Amino acid sequence: MKKGLIYRGERIINWDPAAKTALSDIEVIYQDVQGAFYHMKYPLADGSGYVEVATTRPETMLGDSGVAVHPNDERYQHLIGKTVILPIVGREIPIVADDYVDMEFGTGGVVKMTPAHDPNDFEVGNRHNLERILVMNEDGTMNDLAGKYKGMDRFECRKQIVADLQEAGVLIRIEEHMHSVGHSERSGAVVEPYLSAQWFVKMQPLADASLELQKDEEGKVNFVPARFENTYSRWMENIRDWCISRQLWWGHQIPAWYHNETGEIYVGKEAPPADAENWTQDEDVLDTWFSSALWPFSTMGWPDEANEEYKRYYPTNTLVTGYDIIFFWVSRMIFQGLEFTEQRPFKDVLIHGLVRDGEGRKMSKSLGNGVDPMDVIEQYGADSLRYFLATGSSPGQDLRYTTEKVEAVWNFANKIWNASRFALMNMDGMTYDEIDLTGEKSVADKWILTRLNETIERVTSLAERYEFGEVGRELYNFIWDDFCSWYIEMAKLPLYGEDEAAKKTTRSILAYVLDQTMRLLHPFMPFITEEIWQHLPHEGESITVAAWPTVRTDLHFADEADNMKLLMDIIRSVRNIRAEVNTPPMSKKVPLFISAKDAATAAVLEENQAYLEKFCNPDTLTIGEGLEAPGQSMTAVVTGAQVFLPLVGLINLEEEIARLEKELEKWAKEVKLVTGKLSNEKFVSKAPEALVNAEREKLADYESKHAVVLKRLEELKQM
Repeated sequence: MKKGLIYRGERIINWDPAAKTALSDIEVIYQDVQGAFYHMKYPLADGSGYVEVATTRPETMLGDSGVAVHPNDERYQHLIGKTVILPIVGREIPIVADDYVDMEFGTGGVVKMTPAHDPNDFEVGNRHNLERILVMNEDGTMNDLAGKYKGMDRFECRKQIVADLQEAGVLIRIEEHMHSVGHSERSGAVVEPYLSAQWFVKMQPLADASLELQKDEEGKVNFVPARFENTYSRWMENIRDWCISRQLWWGHQIPAWYHNETGEIYVGKEAPPADAENWTQDEDVLDTWFSSALWPFSTMGWPDEANEEYKRYYPTNTLVTGYDIIFFWVSRMIFQGLEFTEQRPFKDVLIHGLVRDGEGRKMSKSLGNGVDPMDVIEQYGADSLRYFLATGSSPGQDLRYTTEKVEAVWNFANKIWNASRFALMNMDGMTYDEIDLTGEKSVADKWILTRLNETIERVTSLAERYEFGEVGRELYNFIWDDFCSWYIEMAKLPLYGEDEAAKKTTRSILAYVLDQTMRLLHPFMPFITEEIWQHLPHEGESITVAAWPTVRTDLHFADEADNMKLLMDIIRSVRNIRAEVNTPPMSKKVPLFISAKDAATAAVLEENQAYLEKFCNPDTLTIGEGLEAPGQSMTAVVTGAQVFLPLVGLINLEEEIARLEKELEKWAKEVKLVTGKLSNEKFVSKAPEALVNAEREKLADYESKHAVVLKRLEELKQM
């Protein structure tokens, strides 16, 4: 009040006739309703004719105090300043000129003005000093000023007025009209634009300060995604004064007192110090959004700016909220934060979407498509629901809920649990101090440690950019594919072997990788990760306060990781070939020939042939440089090697040729695509050097594979 930003005045507000309270904009739910335009004659007072007006709410015509036309509309220039007779009522009201009128809409440029029952009419009425005639009670019934309609419900009054207009011969026509009508979120009642004495905040200076803040690239509030800053700015640029009083029995009671005898208004932090028994406090409460806008700093001890929590945590880093309350909460926290603390309340605003049903519809009681989260948790666990909600979409995008998606996460959680149980069973009581990562490591060990480093780097970077959908994808791929499907299977070789040193190293790596992975996953699955972590060799009381993983360069082995990828490609290709001819690896052993591109690659394969023998299950394994394909065999081309599986009696030569022709076509398309990219001068000159070099490496790889497949095709066609 001392700053003059809060005032009490009469304005049009959203009124709920059932709950008898003002509503904020967010509490008004708009629904398409079949209504009508009622076209009426308003006779000119001088008897020279009439003007045609239209309304969807005939009951409000009882409060008309003027008719408006556009000042540039030549059809009505001669009528400006004249008066018309309000039908039924008989009141004489003026014709005014105002730019608000749309010359093309409705009745072609003549609009009835009801300043006490329409926000736009209220503004026009203020400009032309039109009388404000409120013809309704707070419960939606007609009042004394409604004349013979007094006491009628507003909708019953509408029917009666239409009948009376027809009888009077001034109803020209009724035009069916589908329009959007506001309903109270609280009661479901049709909201009434209603003239009421309320408390308001003068918004222009607050909005100006908020918009000025956004011009400072260093000090602004950053919206994620950035497009929502435009949503915020447009609202601030078109702001209107904010009604902050509500007629409810809960909330912060407005600190205003009225003298019972003089009517004097007193506003302060406490009741009037003298003559207290003669003062009555305003019964209205503050709009919820006004109170909640104070949240960022009021929870930190403000206005005591010396408070340690306030100094440490305000401004805060990030607000996470939905796009549907940018106007109502985010914007109000920003301008109130600036006004009261002279600081932005938070650095970033992460905007998420809404959770919708499987068909993309908003969940609602009327549709019956809502989901009780407690039911989901009962069936699939809190972690499954949390992970799905946190990683199921990108910032600002709505999320479609389906049971199948939550069940898929539940399966993922089970995979994590079972993999952890296997690892824990094989740790043989290992303690945190016994974890030793310095021992001799296999290619699989070095690969999983390298992949862990890559995952830590990617997850950290993506999380800092709030791309939690991508974080989920990275974690899923690493845990399910790399750790569970590959490393655990390969770890069984040393764990079930006789080499105690290799066992110790494998156990240590299992413990370390699981520990780091659980930390990465903890924000998304807090319960299962805490449970697993507590059973792992660990240091500290809880994973909740454990340090976030960081990349360890001493555990990064790029060359060995590439070697592991070669082994994985070969194993996959063998499995795929055998699947094509319906010969699973364990059903029948066949010879396996691997032709390496050079001696170094051959040496890597020979060094790790135990993995090839375990997972390809060949009858015999032949590794060499430049091997020729033996007889009728199926072929696979991977980066650095060719794989031959003689499947005499199982292979169909024509089908194998057809398969290789498709593969040849695939590599030809890849070569063409990358060649085109590298032929683009803009790409080569503007793209990062690392990206250009990566494309050149792809081209060399694709050209090599194309040549190998072509050579093999020619050989088969000669058989």
